[in-house]
Amino acid sequence: MSGQTFDVVVIGAGPVGEVAAERAAKGGFKVALIEHELFGGECSYWACVPSKALLRPGNLLAAAKRIPGVPIGDALDPEKVLARRDWFVGRGDAEGQDHGQVGWARGVGVEPIRGHGRLSGEREVTLEDGRVLTARHAVIVCTGSVPRTPAIPGLDTIKPWGSREATSATAVPGRLAVLGGGVVGVEMAQAWATLGSQVHLIITGERPLPRLPEFAGELVLEGLRAAGVTVHTGSGIEKVSAVDGGATLQLTGGEELAVDELLVATGRAPATGDVGLDVLGLPTSGPLEVDESGRVSAVDGGWLYAAGDVTGRALLTHQGKYAARVAGDAVAARGRGEDVPTGPWSKYSATADHHAVPQVIFTDPEVASVGLTEAREGSADRVVDIDIAVAGSALHADGYTGKARMVVDTERGVVLGVTFVGPDVAELLHSATIAVVGEVPLDRLWHAVPSFPTISEVWLRLLEAYGL
Repeated sequence: MSGQTFDVVVIGAGPVGEVAAERAAKGGFKVALIEHELFGGECSYWACVPSKALLRPGNLLAAAKRIPGVPIGDALDPEKVLARRDWFVGRGDAEGQDHGQVGWARGVGVEPIRGHGRLSGEREVTLEDGRVLTARHAVIVCTGSVPRTPAIPGLDTIKPWGSREATSATAVPGRLAVLGGGVVGVEMAQAWATLGSQVHLIITGERPLPRLPEFAGELVLEGLRAAGVTVHTGSGIEKVSAVDGGATLQLTGGEELAVDELLVATGRAPATGDVGLDVLGLPTSGPLEVDESGRVSAVDGGWLYAAGDVTGRALLTHQGKYAARVAGDAVAARGRGEDVPTGPWSKYSATADHHAVPQVIFTDPEVASVGLTEAREGSADRVVDIDIAVAGSALHADGYTGKARMVVDTERGVVLGVTFVGPDVAELLHSATIAVVGEVPLDRLWHAVPSFPTISEVWLRLLEAYGL
């Protein structure tokens, strides 16, 4: 078996692995980046990027309809929408769909290696062709996550869509059922409905997005129905039967649905099953538990790290990249023999995973949230809820409907979390993230004067509702 030695070996070349590799390389180390599919990973080709490319046209059409005098049609052009999506994911590129990402890796001093890498010993990774890569300092696992598949009788008789099929489909299905009211479920239900599909969203509760405040799920539910989605609440799929060209779904309560495609969007699990963890005596299911610097706690010698979805900490691309920056920098610093302090908010500590995780759901209306969404049990926290009803929102769209929530630590006088729901609220989120991470005192935040007339004036209304 041939072998190569690097300072750092990174398994998984999605956005998280790319960032970890780049940070280690910037630290002066020789780095290998292994990928068995496409460099750029899930987010670039099957998740974040294509899903937003599919959602944006429908959101824009809905926004235009809220303003009198804007010349618009009644429907999207699916062919052009899908073609634009394809451009973003590099389909049709004569040099290869991921050649740009491979070139980027080489440009930042990282060696891209195609193949399926598995841990095979201490600081050792073996590829399926027998090549062995040895790391002088660290191996960083960035293999992401995979869809969870529920045990539904008959599901194995069809080929259901997962998130990959939902974002990469080349034609609009006539009838689409979506199982699951989380982020993927609501985003893809709305995207395909705006492209002309007859969409049925099947959820177990009374509203989608159950982990967010009730008003978020309620407003998104209204938006889904306005887009033409039929929402089956308090429901589920009891049985799937394959039929020519599609499937028949038996729902909870006995209702039957005939569909052409079924999207199963019931969550994701860390991709730890085929990484070689058993060689190290670690479980091959569940997350890789790491400390604040990304080092895997259960491995002696401190040479194994992980970042992103595979750790189960915060399954979002931007949080994974944040953790990758931390891990890559920590590996480089330790490799140089430097001190690596991992206290809260250190450069080598992914503290935000616990206090300030931002997320945007790109439906119409959008949902943007960071930090806490409810008061802590037994605390003196205060929750402030208001409508987004300022001059900026009224000018932005006729009939603008939105809500905002601020969670405040009354003892310290700082913001613990903010949630916005409404058209185009995503760009409000970073100001909230800064307020939470920076623990900006409310009496100082009051002096951050929002420009008039913008939707950001909602900050002033939140502070006034609090009593400032």
